Amino acid sequence: MYQPFDLSGKVSLITGGNGGIGLGFAKGLAAAGASVAIWGTNAKKNEAAIAELKKITRAKVESFIVNVADEKAVDEGFADTLKSFGRVDSVFANAGIGRASKSFAEMETKDYREVLAVNLDGVFFTLRAAARHIMERTKNGDEGGSLVAVASLAAIEGAARNQHYAATKGAVASMMRGIAVEYGRYGVRANSVLPGWIETDMTAGMQANDAFTKHVIPRIPIKRRWGVAEDFSGVAVYLASDASAYHTGDAFVIDGGYSIY
Repeated sequence: MYQPFDLSGKVSLITGGNGGIGLGFAKGLAAAGASVAIWGTNAKKNEAAIAELKKITRAKVESFIVNVADEKAVDEGFADTLKSFGRVDSVFANAGIGRASKSFAEMETKDYREVLAVNLDGVFFTLRAAARHIMERTKNGDEGGSLVAVASLAAIEGAARNQHYAATKGAVASMMRGIAVEYGRYGVRANSVLPGWIETDMTAGMQANDAFTKHVIPRIPIKRRWGVAEDFSGVAVYLASDASAYHTGDAFVIDGGYSIY
């Protein structure tokens, strides 16, 4: 029987998986039968996320304290994940931060460095560790996997006063295309996800801004609403499943149609 979306027996890792889009990914993956590893830096949020996942699955779910901006922490975190789960089949490099600025000219170097450290270095460290694991499996005849990085509409649109954030997201999308070309021969898919206006902690300020809500959100074709974490559950299952076995190097825009209106 053809069951492409059944993730039973597969293991998925989600960085920044204790809230927002990351938790949306995790919920979809867990509901489809995958074992789920969550990385986050907030122990209480990690525990709360695991409690939510346990309500919807009997598969193994576990969290790890990992700062993706720290190369050593990522390598150790990946080793700990493998020790606990035995393997990793799909990785969602989702952890990210934003730093508001009054203007590009006033953007502080420390903010620029912090955003790059998490949003770009963190993706690089995480997916490099994943690629090493997959190549080790490949030596034993167990090839294949799915690598996913969360970019943003800022990667393809002009993001005023947010150029540091946009730079990381554009770079991430390019990184994924390069991984797709290099590792496709081993059955590895590499894709990016570009969220639009989504209700997360990062967009809390804009959610509270009446002018933004009045002028921007009505431009979203699908029901004129903010996106929510659960809107990312389905694409996570697709990307982690055999249904996407021949789909690589793509950028999945999940924005309710905002960018085409």
